[in-house]
Amino acid sequence: MKIYDISRELFSAKVYPGDPAPTMEFLQSLKKPDPDNCQLSRLTVGSHSGTHLDAPRHFFKNGQDVAQIDLHRCVGQCKVVRAKGRISPKEIEDFLQDGTKRLLIKGEDVLISRECARAAVCGGLYCLGVEGINVCGDRDTKEVHQELLGAQVVLLESLDLSKVACGEYFLAAQPLKVHGLDGSPIRAILLEGM
Repeated sequence: MKIYDISRELFSAKVYPGDPAPTMEFLQSLKKPDPDNCQLSRLTVGSHSGTHLDAPRHFFKNGQDVAQIDLHRCVGQCKVVRAKGRISPKEIEDFLQDGTKRLLIKGEDVLISRECARAAVCGGLYCLGVEGINVCGDRDTKEVHQELLGAQVVLLESLDLSKVACGEYFLAAQPLKVHGLDGSPIRAILLEGM
C-alpha cells in the first residue's frame, strides 16, 4: 500500500484574502538555557487555513458544523482527475458517470460554476476537492458554495495533488471534531493498493 500526503504545509500554504494567517507561539521550550520540562505551543489558525474542509455552516446559519459531518462523505473510494480552467457541467457528468462519489480535481486554476455545482449535486457527489484555495475563485462564491454545501457535498480546498496520478484511490480527509466550527484544517491522504 502506498500513502500520498495531499495536504499543504500549514504555514507555507496560501491564505485566502482577508483570512487570518496561522501563527505559532512556544509557551514552554526545551531549547531555553534553563529548559522547561517539555515543549508546549499555542497554535492559532483560521478555520479555513491550509488544506481544509468546508462544512455547510460556512454558508448556512443552521447548517452542519464540522463535528456533524458524515465522515462517510470524506472517507472512502475516490477518483482523481485533471481539468483546466472553468469546468463545464458536461465534464462533471462525465467524471461521475461511473458512480464516483468522491472527486478530486488536479489543476490550480480549476473553477466550478453554479451550473457545474448543480451537475455535481444531481450526480450524487459526496465530496469535491480542488487544489485552489476556493472551489470557484472569486466569482459566484456564495452561490456555488450554497449549491454544494446545501446538498451536504463536503468541500476540500487547497489540496496538493502534484505527486498523484489520475486514477482511483482511497481518500481519508477528516475534519477536527469541533462543535460550531464552519470549516477545519485537515491532513488529507490518498491510499493506493488497498
